[in-house]
Amino acid sequence: MLLPVAVVPLLGLAISATAAPLAPRASNGTCVTKLQRRAWHTFTVGEKKAYIDADLCLMKLPATLGLPGTKNRFEELQSIHQTQSQITHGVGAFLPYHRLHMYAHEQLMRSECGYKGAQPYWDEARDAGKFAQSDVLDPVTGFGGDGVGEKGCIVDGPFANYMNGLGPGYKIGDNCIYRFVNDTLSRMAGREYIDFCYQKKTFMEFWPCAEMAPHNGGHGGVGGKMLDPIASPGDPIFYLHHTWLDKIFWEWQALDLPARLTDIGGQTKQLGFPTNMDPGSFVPPADAMVPLPGSPPQRAEGNPGNVTTLTHILNMLGVIPNATIGDVMDIGGPLLCYEYV
Repeated sequence: MLLPVAVVPLLGLAISATAAPLAPRASNGTCVTKLQRRAWHTFTVGEKKAYIDADLCLMKLPATLGLPGTKNRFEELQSIHQTQSQITHGVGAFLPYHRLHMYAHEQLMRSECGYKGAQPYWDEARDAGKFAQSDVLDPVTGFGGDGVGEKGCIVDGPFANYMNGLGPGYKIGDNCIYRFVNDTLSRMAGREYIDFCYQKKTFMEFWPCAEMAPHNGGHGGVGGKMLDPIASPGDPIFYLHHTWLDKIFWEWQALDLPARLTDIGGQTKQLGFPTNMDPGSFVPPADAMVPLPGSPPQRAEGNPGNVTTLTHILNMLGVIPNATIGDVMDIGGPLLCYEYV
């Protein structure tokens, strides 16, 4: 869960007409050739353009699932996050859920928009304390820069004119992609915080460490919509940030395999997002943090108790098939079939 800023400690489309194949698998479903996820700063200009064009493509493809307020496929991916926030943050499913969400984004880009690469990540430790200078925020080859004016709307880059239909919080209505880059908060993405979390011996120790910092460092360092704990996937940077966090999760798992492929726990529902989030322009107003009437019930599926288990179902709302936490614990397994390089 994103914490209130006041209490965070300072420590043009060129899409191929032919969809790219999913990661190759054997007839029995075994992962054969893993997609290789790389850092954004290692991408060529052409690779960056191909990725951004695929996101622009998702923003143009019409919504198909009837999810509240969604106009396009990009917003359907965002809706997964918006409508289930209280059972995917501050809970044991936080890291597995976001792992599957990143996979969903990767698969839609490849299967519906002709993207031939893998989902990249933002090496935030490299840019900690200096997000404003990151090539991720480059106005020509990146995602556009900091917001401008009181509302913080971005005015440059490929997404400057995009009006997002979801947010702030649980609200529905067009709003710009807005940012308030904060290099003080971005320090929480630093290597020292990651290494501190790597020292944790159990998932119950590691998960809250990772969700606090470096997770909050990436969200807080970009600010604006990225600091909205419910509608943050409305900023395309979200997917680079959470893929980075997934890399951190996998690297912790890899320190003790195979034991950490089954190490899970934690509550299944948080008590609720704070309603005294301040200062105002950085985060949604309190009334946006209350689910709208008719919103889906916030309950974990496939898990009748209040302890997260491997059989816990991660609901993708029809965007891609659901999976259990057990299905996504191994990134090189038959479902996900990728690796970090």
